[in-house]
Amino acid sequence: MKTNKQHPTLAVAMIVKNEAKNLQECLASVSGWVDEIVVLDSGSSDETVAIAESFNACVFVNAEWPGFGKQRQLAQSHVQSDWVLWLDADERVSEELRDEILAVLQNPPTNTVFAMPRLSWAFGRFIHHLGWYPDHVLRLYPTRLTQYDDSLVHEKVCIPAGVQTQILKANLLHYTYRDMPQYLAKMGHYASLWATQKAAAGKRSSIPSAILHGIGCFVRMYILRRGFLDGAQGLLIALTNAYFTFAKYADLWVRNKQKP
Repeated sequence: MKTNKQHPTLAVAMIVKNEAKNLQECLASVSGWVDEIVVLDSGSSDETVAIAESFNACVFVNAEWPGFGKQRQLAQSHVQSDWVLWLDADERVSEELRDEILAVLQNPPTNTVFAMPRLSWAFGRFIHHLGWYPDHVLRLYPTRLTQYDDSLVHEKVCIPAGVQTQILKANLLHYTYRDMPQYLAKMGHYASLWATQKAAAGKRSSIPSAILHGIGCFVRMYILRRGFLDGAQGLLIALTNAYFTFAKYADLWVRNKQKP
């Protein structure tokens, strides 16, 4: 880890698996201005680890997947820096966001966590509607102040009592889906994890409920959140999200029926 006495030290933390196609550009966007890079790999079979090591990252491996929240907790336990910036492999820190983060660290506030707008690229364009933007994600905070919760999926940073949230202005760029097969596989994976988590919590569903949630998702994304302004990509995303919303509630119903 590099040290810099002029401001608190900053680590980038990541959890990854088979991200060789994304990781190079992600780490290039933070190389040279962060003090530490911590990468927790979940058992990659591609060049992910080698790429991380080429950026002098501290690489750890935990192939026994505990869920997103606990995996992030484990990654943060390896961070030595004063502050941590969380990134996914398909994200890039824009130059404007870099400058804004460094400005924060020149005179860092106490008891404050920072969110930032995330601008996603999907199927040939940046998506500005559908509820995808500004998509504020809480990613920057003092390492000892807090951490992620235990959620299996859709994990969130815990905000302790008395802690304030401040929103940065510059965009975190998100190159979310390469192609349809990857998109459909990821959406299906998240839907299955959601159903698993809800079933474990004793939640129930029904087929009529699944249908209504699917329809509601499409209306909300495409009409109320003006997804139609994102062209054909907006229609595609709204339709597929509606389908997977139906699918996850239907999956929960099936799991309910399988109980003796």
